[in-house]
Amino acid sequence: MSMNYGLQCSPPDVASMSAARNPSKTAPPTPQRDGFDLISREPIVWDVDLSPKHNFTDITYHLSKADQAARISFNRPEILNAFRPKTIREIQAALTDATEDPNVAVIILTSNTVAEYTPAFCAGGDQTVRSADGGYQDATEKVPALRVLDLQVQMRRCPKPIMAVVRGYCVGGGHILHMVSDLTLCSESAVFGQTGPRMGSFDAGYGSVHAADLMGQKRARELWFLCRFYSGHQAVQWGLANACFPDADLDGRTGQWVRRMVMNSPTAIACCKAALNAGQDGAAGIAQMGGELTRLFYQSAEGQEGRQAFLEKRAPKFRSKL
Repeated sequence: MSMNYGLQCSPPDVASMSAARNPSKTAPPTPQRDGFDLISREPIVWDVDLSPKHNFTDITYHLSKADQAARISFNRPEILNAFRPKTIREIQAALTDATEDPNVAVIILTSNTVAEYTPAFCAGGDQTVRSADGGYQDATEKVPALRVLDLQVQMRRCPKPIMAVVRGYCVGGGHILHMVSDLTLCSESAVFGQTGPRMGSFDAGYGSVHAADLMGQKRARELWFLCRFYSGHQAVQWGLANACFPDADLDGRTGQWVRRMVMNSPTAIACCKAALNAGQDGAAGIAQMGGELTRLFYQSAEGQEGRQAFLEKRAPKFRSKL
């Protein structure tokens, strides 16, 4: 849909609420007024490779300076990007780095696909290192552990939006990581599903509770009880994914979604994420939301007066700052 930009002589600032304004006083309401269609669909250029710096082998970790985004990618395509404890440790390290980097606004969780192997986002835990002692052990753990559960919590508590970008199989523990992500975009090659009960496994935490919130109780029970696989379009229809695109369009659409999020208030997004998580996460979720509010309060004149009065050993004058 073409836009009328009035007397503007240069391209509109697509971050502005005025970018898609129609000067007509009688123009009918239109969804295009949000300006989303004006945002570039060019694929993101990942121009900084931080993988060597961190000695990552199971993942790759890239940044885009222009689009202020981080890309954390599974890098075990020969086994459908199944993860072992080392993989999860590397994702956790990259996620911490991206969370603490002020130049990163959005974090993408995806996978590297190569022509000689079947594409996959992630097929879940690597069964070759699954231990009979209650977890996974690849010689990096002191005792066998389910380290991916710590990653799930870390993803929930990250104040920045995490978007899963899915090609190929997204099953088992990989399916849970996409659900825990804030958003999911997928290609038409994507295949979603659970495998746990077929392999003597399950996830009674976010894998079940969050699935029910996303899909509804009946669909979530179908997901876990039948262990059937579903297409990307079905995932969108059932509330598991946000959008499904032709494979050739996925990278460009990912860029478009990232750029819109970068345009928005990071504090507003962080507070919204904490609030949306709070219902499921109980006191921990409320604490996360409270932390965002405390950070805002510390920046206020009233909050700074309390600190300054303490340092100056005087009574605070809070009401003078209102």
